[in-house]
Amino acid sequence: MAGIVALIAIVFASRLFYIQVAKGAYFYNLADDQYRSGGQYGVYERGNIYFSLQDGAYLTAAGLASGYILAINPTLLKDSLLAYTKLSEIVPEISETDFMARTSKDDDPYEEIIHRLTESQKNAIESLKIDGILLPKEQWRIYPASALASHVLGFVGYDEDKFIGRYGVESKYEDNLTRKVGNLYQNFFSGIFEGIKSEVFGEKNDREADVVLSIEPRVQVLVESKADELMSRWGAKGVGISVMDPQTGDIFAMTARPAFDANNLRIEKDPKVFTNPFSQEVFEMGSIMKPITISSAIDSGVIKSDTEYLDKGYIELDGKKIGNYDGKGRGLATMQDVLNQSLNTGAAFAALKMGHESFRNYMYRFGFQDKTGIDLPNETGNLIDNLDSNRDVEIATASFGQGIAVSPISMMRALAALGNGGFLIKPHVVRSLDYKLGYSEETKTTEQGRAISGETSDEITRMLVKVVDEYLAHGKLKFEHYSIAAKTGTAQIANPSDGGYYTDRYFHSFFGYFPAYKPRFLVFLYMSEPQGVNYASETLTEPFRDITKFLISYYNIVPDR
Repeated sequence: MAGIVALIAIVFASRLFYIQVAKGAYFYNLADDQYRSGGQYGVYERGNIYFSLQDGAYLTAAGLASGYILAINPTLLKDSLLAYTKLSEIVPEISETDFMARTSKDDDPYEEIIHRLTESQKNAIESLKIDGILLPKEQWRIYPASALASHVLGFVGYDEDKFIGRYGVESKYEDNLTRKVGNLYQNFFSGIFEGIKSEVFGEKNDREADVVLSIEPRVQVLVESKADELMSRWGAKGVGISVMDPQTGDIFAMTARPAFDANNLRIEKDPKVFTNPFSQEVFEMGSIMKPITISSAIDSGVIKSDTEYLDKGYIELDGKKIGNYDGKGRGLATMQDVLNQSLNTGAAFAALKMGHESFRNYMYRFGFQDKTGIDLPNETGNLIDNLDSNRDVEIATASFGQGIAVSPISMMRALAALGNGGFLIKPHVVRSLDYKLGYSEETKTTEQGRAISGETSDEITRMLVKVVDEYLAHGKLKFEHYSIAAKTGTAQIANPSDGGYYTDRYFHSFFGYFPAYKPRFLVFLYMSEPQGVNYASETLTEPFRDITKFLISYYNIVPDR
């Protein structure tokens, strides 16, 4: 009997705690709405999304704002013109035409005039004591940092008749962020059984949680400023910058241009601006594919870093001519020269030395056959059909990043494997889910296979450090006390009308990781169709350097040389 009494007491206490404490604010607002507007309004609720500061603190990325709706009951409003005159002094945005039209609806007891009034406006209107004025409370989604990380966050909006997360984390974690509508007058015994399941047996009816991102807001602000500078300076069609930990897959920053402000979506005319190019678009990446090709060939045992080949400046395969970016030959050149001078002929030599099947299998090992599984919605697959070709020319062009198109996040995962010992690591933007019952679920580092051996990872890193120290920007990018591994890429953009490539449109890319032999950060940049410039070394080297300097200082990275 004592046990039964105790169990009943626990159930009663759980239900009381749920109504008065856990959901107390919600039910207070719900009752307030019922008092003010006859129960026509439920208070909107949704979990928060947070940025993660370096020191472990949270900063709100998406939350809720509160205000009031100015509504009227035309059947009770005695003098419409006088009411409008007094109200417009407090809320000048009210349209007289609209107000008078709504007051003329004598058979309608409820008409909304304007939303999102402040507390002071609400108090001022109440002091007027005008019969027929209603001021129900409302809440809405707000993004305090405006457009910051907009492609990661997404927004909340209507999908047909449902008001749910659209795009980004808002969509991917809809099940965690959405809040079930409470019912103060739920059948008591139904509440008891729900309470027993939830509180006694630990069975949860939902996964309501706040979402904590790995996005660091100060790093995000920096990369967004650099993206804006690139768009402005080069008149580009699109820009993207991301910073990731290649050891864990944590993404500290991710931005793309054009961007949007989720607080003001009405100005956006093209819905494509809402998609995240890092996970939802594919590009021919150009020469940043060369380190992957060279490392694959080294790992397969067909070449070494000092393996030589005769570079004539071009090769002919299957009736097609492939040349270096400048058309010039270097004579005898090593695989290190291929990276130093970005030689297309050398990348093709390495891939063909491997053979079709081996090269294709290494591209699969680097993850290009699969999606990354990043925690963002609607990730696209890569376009790599050319890897299945029996023709040498398709393998050759793929070796230097043409003829196959991959998403930036897929490319980042593959590039991270060059520096982290050869492992594919699942990228993610969410660090943890903080559940409403007080516990957290951390996002764990997930290995998705090995691309190359640890020895090959060290070797390709050494080669890329030499590229930075001696060749990139003529050695001006070299950091005296830090080893940096990096490579640029410039790709021609496909012309869908004739199946060839534009001669005056380019896709620029750049990646680098540091400290090179135990990297903390991978920085990835791309720019589509910059105007008046051909090569990525001219456009992306400077912003990479600035981002690198900031990260070294902000995170107090210990020098490694």
